[in-house]
Amino acid sequence: MRLGLVCFAFLVAAPLSLVAQPSLPQMVAAGDVTTDSAVLWARVSSKGPVLFRVIGRGTPPPRVHNAHFVVKDPTIPANVEISGLQDGTTYDYTVSAPSGESLHGTFRTPAAVGRRGLHFGVSGDWRGELAPYPSVKNAAGRDLDFFVEHGDTIYADVPSPAVPVSQASTLAEFRAKHAEVYSTIRGLNTLGELRASTAVFAMIDDHEVTDNFAGGASPSSDPRFSAFPGAFINDTPLYRNGVRAFHEYNPIRAETYPPSADARTSGKPRLYRYRTFGDDAALFLLDARSFRDTELVDANPFSQLDVRRFLFQSFDLTSAPPRTLLGAPQLADLKRDLLDAKARGITWKFVLVPEPIQNLGILFAADRYEGYARERTELLSFVKANAIDNVVFVTADIHGSVINNLTYQIAPGQPQIPTNSFEVVTGPIAFDAPLGPTVVGFASSLGLVSPPQKAFYDSLPVANDPDSVVNDKDDFLKSLLNSQLTPFGYDTVGLAGSPVNATLESGDYIAAHTYGWTEFEIDPVTQRLTVTTWGIPWYTEAQMAANPAAIIGQTPSVVSRFHVVPQ
Repeated sequence: MRLGLVCFAFLVAAPLSLVAQPSLPQMVAAGDVTTDSAVLWARVSSKGPVLFRVIGRGTPPPRVHNAHFVVKDPTIPANVEISGLQDGTTYDYTVSAPSGESLHGTFRTPAAVGRRGLHFGVSGDWRGELAPYPSVKNAAGRDLDFFVEHGDTIYADVPSPAVPVSQASTLAEFRAKHAEVYSTIRGLNTLGELRASTAVFAMIDDHEVTDNFAGGASPSSDPRFSAFPGAFINDTPLYRNGVRAFHEYNPIRAETYPPSADARTSGKPRLYRYRTFGDDAALFLLDARSFRDTELVDANPFSQLDVRRFLFQSFDLTSAPPRTLLGAPQLADLKRDLLDAKARGITWKFVLVPEPIQNLGILFAADRYEGYARERTELLSFVKANAIDNVVFVTADIHGSVINNLTYQIAPGQPQIPTNSFEVVTGPIAFDAPLGPTVVGFASSLGLVSPPQKAFYDSLPVANDPDSVVNDKDDFLKSLLNSQLTPFGYDTVGLAGSPVNATLESGDYIAAHTYGWTEFEIDPVTQRLTVTTWGIPWYTEAQMAANPAAIIGQTPSVVSRFHVVPQ
């Protein structure tokens, strides 16, 4: 474990109301690293000067870097950029609060060239009322090069102890939501420890603002935004407050799109990131929320006519201009940078999109890339046409892990065109309920699962295994999902029999009844990629309140593991 000692001062003998608050209540963090820079972050509980002190490991040790920040409002974290760093180097840093108390953390800068291997983690989707988060308890000790906070890092539209309202709207409420999830609760702060143990990259999805919003749409298209001025939802105060608080509470370099003719992106926050890690890997971090067009109306699965309507609209066979999920400038950046990674001989390309890109069926498809099928085809066909190998899409949002190879169509009903790309959907850190019980419950309400089938599902254990025999809850869900995929000619769940040279080592290619995170590790010699899903049994807020020791005491275990040999 690379996390340093933490020193908090408490007035133990004083009455509870007089107990001193920690000077660094959300601990410290570093992130948005490049080969020669990093952003350091801390929130202090009082006004005054904050000192950031950074020193690299090695012989001889690199020079010491100091940065100062004067806090005028304790609700706004200190955020500084340190430049002039060495690539491929581990750095220790200390943050000293105005009180004199300090915490320390560590991060690594990416290597500029060479194969050194890479080791990182990804997860998303955690709600404040389910804190703390034992599902990532082991992540800080895994010696990661970085961790990606992959969207829905708060649920601004769900009440929690810090903000017990149905929708955060003021900047103060959004800030309180972020402070809540990174605070020590019941004596545990797994996210704070994780953020202090390695560099982090952070991306928004919808719940940093509100459920299923489309930033590139007109405010008049959504009653939650219609009272606000602005040409786009990403011009409105609700969006701006949510994204500002997200920026403030994560170690992110402030970037904006340059002035351009594209009004939906011109001058707006630019969260897209392209980072390379030697010759091992490239990371492409995408904002799939701020510039998207209005989502389609979801299809009625019992109406063939309405399903046909949805599929044709998703391929933009009649709309002009074509609908976009990413926005034209961001899609262009991604294509350019994918070609750059290929030209540089980088082995693995990890494209991180908050919502799944694999076809998961017609139910609730409007919010996923399936609802923007024309752009999905454009992106996947670009990867195939340019022979960009070893592309892994890493996504979140659906509150369960589902792994599949990727195919695309030119139009509805046309043949599936295979690619050698695949997707890893990471499960939630803490969302009640996760994918499995949510999908089965909804399918039951629609009559797609009969009462005897539902009772059978309820009787099954959570026991991840590699077969498809329906003797555990994940196999039941896999069978249900596959029954919805095959009528459309979509690939069934998993990598077996696909162009991806994958071997399942443990568990299955689906894990939808646990909370946890996903670990990616590239071997420096063979470049083999190993993907491990860690998890604990999912829990409810009521279960946490009734027996917190039992929930907090859980340690993540391996739920699924497979490896892939690169092309």
